[in-house]
Amino acid sequence: MYEINNMGLRYTLIYVLCFSMSIALQAQQQTLESKIGDFLKGKKAMVGVAVLTDRNKILLHNNKMNYPLLSVFKFHVALTVLDKMNKQGTPLDHIVHVKASQLQPNTYSPLRQKYPNQDLDISLGELLRYSISLSDNNACDILIEYAGGIGHIHQYINKLGVCDFNLSETEDSMHRNPSKTYLNWSTPAEMVRLLEIADKKELFDPIYKDFLWNTMIATSTGSNKLKGLLPSNAIVGHKTGSSDRNSEGVKIADNDAGVVIMPDGKKYYIAVFVMNSRETDDENAAIIARISRMVYDEYLSENYISQEGER
Repeated sequence: MYEINNMGLRYTLIYVLCFSMSIALQAQQQTLESKIGDFLKGKKAMVGVAVLTDRNKILLHNNKMNYPLLSVFKFHVALTVLDKMNKQGTPLDHIVHVKASQLQPNTYSPLRQKYPNQDLDISLGELLRYSISLSDNNACDILIEYAGGIGHIHQYINKLGVCDFNLSETEDSMHRNPSKTYLNWSTPAEMVRLLEIADKKELFDPIYKDFLWNTMIATSTGSNKLKGLLPSNAIVGHKTGSSDRNSEGVKIADNDAGVVIMPDGKKYYIAVFVMNSRETDDENAAIIARISRMVYDEYLSENYISQEGER
């Protein structure tokens, strides 16, 4: 009888310990949400945040808004392009011909700067690098055409199970009419879900998947956003987005979304969208960077507690 009671006591203690750990982790999550809320008080911008951890814990702040994606939608474009390449067995070094007329002036385009007023032959892999790592607008629109149009891209992403988003505009159409920038939108939560789907599901062969994430990690734009305050040994694969300002000096959006891999190998997906901001560009980037660091520190601490509990 003593052994049975002792065993029951042991199970009770284990249950209480596990329950206490669960409450502690929930308290951390609430603390992080409140920290972000307190940090954003007084900011002259609408800021949406979503974080999804590799343990399916999610944090949301101001999620129920349609945030303009800006160049973050180039990630959606890349997924659709790679899906077509995978289905057709098209290699990354497949050459396509680009006409000079496809390289629009007066838009951000390192590709056009390198090849001004001339036709060129370039691989699909290079076009994807220009579009993702360098956020080239002309490369993006060439890839949209290759993929079958912006409507097809929307349909493909929707078939992956992503719903709270819309894609109807190209870079050229948004450049011609800035108000259309608001028509390519997503909630932060759907953005991190798409990142997780692209990472965890086998959407295409490993050669394409590895290429995508290596290109995201090589992104050179927005180094002062999600990556800005993170330690150098954290790996960040991300896609940024940034708009011009309207006639009232309001910036339509400043965004960054991606995956963060911690030194211990754990990862989380994060999107920080800054909309209709009257802050400076530097302050917008600082908002994203600070939230990114807050999330990193909190989940680093949570990982430590989890590891301690498993000993």
